[in-house]
Amino acid sequence: MADRLYTSSEADEVLSALRFETKLEKATLARIAFALSLVKDGPAVAPSPSFSGGEMKRPTFIGEEEVFLRTLIAHTYGKRDFGEDEFFSNRSIVKNHIDSGAALLAQMFQEAGRSGDGLILRLVDEVEFAGRREQLGSGLDIFIGRTLLQRAELVMELNNTAKHANSHLAIMGKPGVGKTQFLLKILTDIRIQSNYQTNFIYFDYKGDVVDNGRFLELARVQPFRLLQGGLGLPINPFILPSYDEQTINVSAREKAESFASISSKLGVVQKGALTEAIRAAYAKRVGAAAPYPDFQDVFEIAVAAYEADGKKDDSLIEVLRDLSDFELFWRHGSETPPIDRLSNRTILIDVHAMPVLKELVAYLVIERLYKEMATLPDSPVTEDRRTVRTILVIDEAHNYLGQKNIFLQRIIREGRSKGVVVFFASQSPNDYQQKFFNFQELLEFTYVFQCDGVTSGSVQDILGCGARSAKDLQTEIARLEPWQVIARSQEKTEEFVKFTAEAFYKSYS
Repeated sequence: MADRLYTSSEADEVLSALRFETKLEKATLARIAFALSLVKDGPAVAPSPSFSGGEMKRPTFIGEEEVFLRTLIAHTYGKRDFGEDEFFSNRSIVKNHIDSGAALLAQMFQEAGRSGDGLILRLVDEVEFAGRREQLGSGLDIFIGRTLLQRAELVMELNNTAKHANSHLAIMGKPGVGKTQFLLKILTDIRIQSNYQTNFIYFDYKGDVVDNGRFLELARVQPFRLLQGGLGLPINPFILPSYDEQTINVSAREKAESFASISSKLGVVQKGALTEAIRAAYAKRVGAAAPYPDFQDVFEIAVAAYEADGKKDDSLIEVLRDLSDFELFWRHGSETPPIDRLSNRTILIDVHAMPVLKELVAYLVIERLYKEMATLPDSPVTEDRRTVRTILVIDEAHNYLGQKNIFLQRIIREGRSKGVVVFFASQSPNDYQQKFFNFQELLEFTYVFQCDGVTSGSVQDILGCGARSAKDLQTEIARLEPWQVIARSQEKTEEFVKFTAEAFYKSYS
């Protein structure tokens, strides 16, 4: 039986710094970190590979609460028995949650303006709020508007598995017809109805959402304004579930394919060079407390390889230089560690000020979300209601749908069982007619505002109606008034329904 464990060096730095800021003992902060991670990460917590931090003695951490702590872990992990080393050692559940929870505390400290008192208030809010949370699998029934003639209320039962195959959604319409306000209303309702347990990651392509303070406040959204003088994303795209040679090689090849799918200038030679640079960057960090590189590492290694071969800079070096210089993602030397999980965060990523790399930033975040999703247990279902963990929201989706984003495709295909959902906002039903992937088939909820130039085929596919109805609707869609929407009917006797969409500013004025 181990009488002590050693935290990671990052966790020790956080706990030591917070001890000074909060006047709490390190053991107390370690217990807070443990509890925070147990609630937020649960069994999905990442194993901590580092033991180079501070010592945590068993009597100091556990005291007289061993039975209580074991009960908490047993309840969270869904098993009654676990060995001593699994409970408290350098490779134990307790250690993993202390290290992960320390990173969560550091993030909360940053969000509280680096104030010790502010951090305490945030923690108090977490405790108070936890007691008001709904049970897993609660219903997400969203009022979306009223039918045009009868003025009957329409409710979208987003996570009703008895009625719907999945919860993926698309909103289509030209600018100025109300689709963004409709989307914000739906997202805010979801956040409030789920007691803020359903999260979302929102890609703001135009920058018209990030300044909506009322939405950010009500939905409790953390905005990241890229290339606007603020912080970059606290995300490292190179974090992996494990760092064996095979996992690194697969990830390096996938990233090379990702870059090539965004930039047509990257050919076979550049993909090979990028793959090798990423592999070498991981090798550079072997044995480090954070065993993953950043874009600065990859850029420097790629430049050195080009110079050694006498090659001139090309499109690959240009992209890597931008990713490194713009500091869009977390890099080594940052004050706070990268976030461990995306699925328990509600963030808005504003990319409108970026002259380049918008799609690549989205691709890398989506890849990271998919890798995390793959490690999650299936999302619980209670009384035909599946828990929705997080929603990937892609604004101006027509800029992304044409790319062969394998990770977006996998989230759409596999996300249902994991409680991960995709919401699209785009300009036309035509955007979803991609030969390489059938988006229409996997969109359960589709809402069409006024659009120009829609084809009858795209209307038929997106609304699931007959060819004759699609031909009639093709003209009608072009003549819709602002806020008017055509969607699939909830009644089996009708193919479609027309309604007036509810707006965020009306619901939350």
